[in-house]
Amino acid sequence: MEIDEMTAPKTPIKSLLLEEIETHLIALGQRKYRAQQVVQWLYQKRVKAFAEMSDLPAALREQLDAGFAFDVLQPIRKTGSRDTTQKFLWQLVDRSLIESVLIPASPALYGEASDRRTICVSTQVGCAYGCKFCASGLDGFSRNLHAGEIVDQILRVEELSGEKINNIVFMGMGEPLANFDNLLRALQIINAHWGIGIGARHITVSTSGLAPRIRELADQPLQIRLAISLHGATDEVREQIMPVNRKYNLAALLDACAYWQARKKQRLTFEYILIHGVNDTPEQAHALAVHAKRLEAKVNLIPYNKVEGLPWERPPIPRQNAFLHILKTAGVVATIRREKGHDIDAACGQLRLQTQRELQAV
Repeated sequence: MEIDEMTAPKTPIKSLLLEEIETHLIALGQRKYRAQQVVQWLYQKRVKAFAEMSDLPAALREQLDAGFAFDVLQPIRKTGSRDTTQKFLWQLVDRSLIESVLIPASPALYGEASDRRTICVSTQVGCAYGCKFCASGLDGFSRNLHAGEIVDQILRVEELSGEKINNIVFMGMGEPLANFDNLLRALQIINAHWGIGIGARHITVSTSGLAPRIRELADQPLQIRLAISLHGATDEVREQIMPVNRKYNLAALLDACAYWQARKKQRLTFEYILIHGVNDTPEQAHALAVHAKRLEAKVNLIPYNKVEGLPWERPPIPRQNAFLHILKTAGVVATIRREKGHDIDAACGQLRLQTQRELQAV
């Protein structure tokens, strides 16, 4: 069946690598060096339309506009926290909503940095993995983001906040490793000297535990960091709150983590949200210590961020501290990350969910 060229979707220009842009321009009869000009306009000068690329011939700008999409995320809401955390709600071309969070300098995934500005980036519209404590998947999964939609979150947050981002965490809406190809493409653009130019060691990918994809990511050349959303130290507890554990249990997940560590020669992080009466017992702390010691992993404990409509609660501070004490006594490098943006509902998906429900009520 022939595809009507008038209705075929255009390729988003910010989803393309430099060499791909070169190939397209050569096919249009243009010189290869024009691609360098295009990416300079995209990632250094950060224009919002091909028409603004003033050192390109007018005919080429028209060709680009006819052949490629220049999608720009549209801000719908922005909320600010007392701790200077900022949350951004974006509307995509198809009217879907996603979130990004800008987190101020803080004890982050890997140590202290007074000038650190971290963006928490989304990779999907919604989420299919159904973690029981998370707002991202409450309205189900809609689609993957293309690489340009991932990359544009960084560009737009820098523009609207006036902050220079130097640390990226793929820990927003969605499961990054379930959008593997677009994730890899976005990582290359973010890391490239011709792109945004953020070093690989300042980029962290977080996963709920897709063991085969962890192995595939380990085989990629980029020296990015890995964080595992563990949230349960035994299969019995983890399955209560993370359905993915039924497909890839702790043994499979930890074996994949060992493979990652062997390939990358770097410390990984276990993210562990403390939920009162669910996974915050001394037994879970001791089991978690065993896993962390085996892999020489760092543990970030995160007191649960309350989500409207879900029954979970955060443990009292003495109970949080007791859990931490068990880990440290066992020799594990561990911290309690007092989450940013609690007063603006900065946990993944909350602003999107609230906005969607308000729109539905109109």
